[in-house]
Amino acid sequence: MTSEFEKKYLFEIDDINLKNMRLDKFISLELKDLSRSRVVDLIKNNNIIVNNKIQPKSYKVNLGDKIEVFVPRPREYSLEPENILLDIIYEDEDLLVVNKPKNMVVHPASGNYKSTLVNALLYHCKDNLSGINGVARPGIVHRIDKNTSGLLIVAKNDRAHLGLSDQIKNHSFKRIYHSVVYGILKNNNGIINLPIGRSDLDRKKMSVKYQNSKEAITKYKIIKKFDKFSYIELELKTGRTHQIRVHMAHIGHPVAGDDVYGPKKVISELGGQCLHAKKIGFIHPIKNIYMEFDSELPDYFKNFLFKLENFD
Repeated sequence: MTSEFEKKYLFEIDDINLKNMRLDKFISLELKDLSRSRVVDLIKNNNIIVNNKIQPKSYKVNLGDKIEVFVPRPREYSLEPENILLDIIYEDEDLLVVNKPKNMVVHPASGNYKSTLVNALLYHCKDNLSGINGVARPGIVHRIDKNTSGLLIVAKNDRAHLGLSDQIKNHSFKRIYHSVVYGILKNNNGIINLPIGRSDLDRKKMSVKYQNSKEAITKYKIIKKFDKFSYIELELKTGRTHQIRVHMAHIGHPVAGDDVYGPKKVISELGGQCLHAKKIGFIHPIKNIYMEFDSELPDYFKNFLFKLENFD
């Protein structure tokens, strides 16, 4: 393997049940860390070889086939600082708390290399960001989804980053969300303790599952009931990807506006899930004092509540 590749895999088809399976499907099943689209990209770029030949994604595997998969190393790229206005709630020499708007991606990823929170932070903080998460995620201690609004904490140095990360791992970092969900929850408050992992059916989604998963705990309480919706407060005791959205959908109360885990008929006026990271609380990793911040509900959220109050 050359230094060009991060990993190399070799498979030999010896199971009759795999015969005639599409090449892209076979690789996706074998390498669960790779999405189907990522596998297709590898095939297109000639990084998957069958019996020393390049084959299309539709190739049907056969007994005795020897399949080599080469996974290239991630590309190193530089990020451009961008002069994007940030709603900064608090800032000192070690960290800052920012109120992220809906539709802003936190850090660059495939398809989103510009206008992210990180691009804005690089302009605002210059070189004063933690380097622990590498070039793509400087200063990012935790993240929220593109269409989730609300509070995020950013570390300006590695010492602050490590201290904050420890609090998140130890579940002492307070994270309170507000959301509107479909239906009326049976209990006014409760705890959802269900493990979450990558979906076996769709690698882009998460799901409640009991193998290849991690503990996930969400506390909730109802703030107000409407005819067909509930306005609720949620507290994350763990921080899994899409945790609130997956948990609420699993118990039959998906987040309003969620086009991934919610009903097919999406409430388009919300422009994504009605979910706001309203409050965070933590011990300042350098000053050793408890700090707590609360953010006002954004307009999209307040407008939806007004509509429910008056027209539901």
